[in-house]
Amino acid sequence: MASLEKTSLSAPPWLRHSRSPGTPSLRDLHTLIRPTLVFLPTLGLLSGFGVRSSGYEQWSGLIWAVATVPVLGALLIEIVASLRRGDVGLDIVAALSMSAALAFGEYLAAVVVALMYASGQYLESFAERRANREMTALLARVPRMALRHRDGRLEEVPLDTVEPEDRLLVRQGDVVPVDGLVATRMAVLDQSALTGESVPIQKKAGEPVMSGATNVGDAFDLSATHRAAESTYAGIVRLIEAAQASKAPMARLADRFAMAFLVLTVVLAGGAWLWSGDPIRALAVLVVATPCPLILAVPVAIVSGVSRAAKAGVLVKGGRALETLARVRTLVIDKTGTLTHGQARIVEIRPAAGLSPEALLQIAASLDQASKHVIAHALVSEAQGRGLDLLPPTDVAEAPGEGLEGNVGGRRVVVGGVRFVLQCVPKAAGAAVECHYPVGSVVVAVAVDGAPAGLLILADPLRSEAAQVIDKLRQLGIVRITLASGDRRDVAEAVTVGLHLDAVHAELTPERKIAIVQEEKRHGPVMMIGDGVNDAPALAAADLGIAMGAKGAAASAEAADVVLLVDRLDKIPVAVRAARRSRRIALQSVYAGIGLSVVGMIAAGLGYLTPVQGALIQEAIDVAVILNALRALWGPDPS
Repeated sequence: MASLEKTSLSAPPWLRHSRSPGTPSLRDLHTLIRPTLVFLPTLGLLSGFGVRSSGYEQWSGLIWAVATVPVLGALLIEIVASLRRGDVGLDIVAALSMSAALAFGEYLAAVVVALMYASGQYLESFAERRANREMTALLARVPRMALRHRDGRLEEVPLDTVEPEDRLLVRQGDVVPVDGLVATRMAVLDQSALTGESVPIQKKAGEPVMSGATNVGDAFDLSATHRAAESTYAGIVRLIEAAQASKAPMARLADRFAMAFLVLTVVLAGGAWLWSGDPIRALAVLVVATPCPLILAVPVAIVSGVSRAAKAGVLVKGGRALETLARVRTLVIDKTGTLTHGQARIVEIRPAAGLSPEALLQIAASLDQASKHVIAHALVSEAQGRGLDLLPPTDVAEAPGEGLEGNVGGRRVVVGGVRFVLQCVPKAAGAAVECHYPVGSVVVAVAVDGAPAGLLILADPLRSEAAQVIDKLRQLGIVRITLASGDRRDVAEAVTVGLHLDAVHAELTPERKIAIVQEEKRHGPVMMIGDGVNDAPALAAADLGIAMGAKGAAASAEAADVVLLVDRLDKIPVAVRAARRSRRIALQSVYAGIGLSVVGMIAAGLGYLTPVQGALIQEAIDVAVILNALRALWGPDPS
């Protein structure tokens, strides 16, 4: 039977957008229209010069005008939509210059302005497409089908048809589809994506299980208590959507200069007209004032920054995300899977006298080859990573979720939790009880031939680069760093000892994580870093969300603005430096472009420039600021 992840490509009903299948989104339409808007004025400009050189000069103006109209029409639609949202952008200056050029018969100037505007819009959308093309569909890990017991048989049914009291089979590796109760003896679940607990937990018959947890033990039956739309996982999805809807959008860098530049342009153009009585002077001012340095140079610098970050393994979802990354002042960071690796690893081996650590691990891992338990898998992986030769186990008997015993190399071996081994080997009691175990750790006891052989301590350790990354972020101007974890407080505090954190918050629900993010915003723009499903709402609510995309949940990657494509925290300072350099270069281009444009506007107002000459001078300014913006791509490695 096909696995749940492959049975359907359509999202569950509670995740579907209202847009009907096959209906293009606004982003899809922009993807199709913007290249066309660049092509039309380019073709018109070349065609106009072509017919002029062929002796049909009277047709060139008409061709240029026709090529300008589609761009102007699209621009006016954008302006109306922006004004309805209360946004006033530099697009108005471009619309005024194109409209005035057409009205006064300066068709060459009109088509040049149209080409520059359309090119800038295309570059800006290109940055977003480049960043999003590798993203998976929303919440790819959400189960879409369920295996339901019915009349003594198993049937695969759509998730939205599951009703309370239905009995479902949850196989090993499956994501629990709905909230319910364990209906068989025991279930071993990985809830790290939901609660931040890195160590799998055991649920006995009758105990509740949250949807979104992963079954890492044997298959078990689940008695549904809620429908999919009412379950824990669906609630987290709704939190994500609400957080995204309430998140204030960041203004484009160029638009922050819009109002002042627009007022200056209108004053200079109107003053030139009134002073000279010649409307062409006003047109020349408008053409020179067309904010191509802002429309072009800023997207070029931003796209360059996105590309530099991508080369370092950091996926930045567009220009606004890069601008925000350059401005963050506060960091909220998750623990499990972010500051730590997100899975239990051996941190200490305590062998009995006469036994080496490698020998103890070899014995335990040899027997654990017969188990599917996640801790057994961790021991086997560690032994193989150390190059130990594992012996085949025989006569194995396993107590699911507790431990197992069997023969390894002619010796009787017991491996499992301390309580399980004590039941099998009472002689191990003294050694086990007297030991001190690290907070949040898992202790695996081993006995050989009826005698205690030692202990294996597993925990989710701090990433080796975590402390250095936090210090580097401090040096980059992050003034406040806070931990927000769903794990137990004692575990969170023990793991973060020695880190330069301003606050540690633990045992947080997704709602409380959002509240922490909102509280931290009073210190400045907030960057949130996380990896689990429970982090996704907070990632969406933060000014900038960064997801650990290599091993993290698809929900967090979708809700975040930045995704780490490699499972390493040290890529974050690299991305911050790349973003700040790109923003700094973009601002240099803005200031230089505006300064030169103002000089050109004054010259045009005094009658020293015609509209066409103004357009050509503006082109020279464009080339200069674009070359400067490209330094964001060619500069030194931000690492």
